[in-house]
Amino acid sequence: MDIKIKRKNRIRRHKRVRAVIKGTSERPRLSVFRSANHIYAQILDDARNITLLSASDINDKISDKDKKGIAFKVGEVLAKRAVEKGIGSIVFDRGGYNYHGRVKALAEGARKGGLKF
Repeated sequence: MDIKIKRKNRIRRHKRVRAVIKGTSERPRLSVFRSANHIYAQILDDARNITLLSASDINDKISDKDKKGIAFKVGEVLAKRAVEKGIGSIVFDRGGYNYHGRVKALAEGARKGGLKF
């Protein structure tokens, strides 16, 4: 399948999901973006249009044997920062990706770190 078509379909799925999922001050949104080599996560307050926290394998210098392990650690780091800021409950936005592989590993890491969603 052509990469442009795959990207276009993911963006279409993400728009459809974003029409329903909104982050608030009480329950911010955890947004996931994955590229071929890296993974990024942000906690956003859509009511105020601000990013509360972010984590990625690049900025936090996280390394592991495989990409799923890295994603799990990024989720744990983000959850630790969120709990320190007083955020305990979030809405998960998978970004149009399937809930599988690295996206699922990041979610499990965030759950292990103390976030509820």
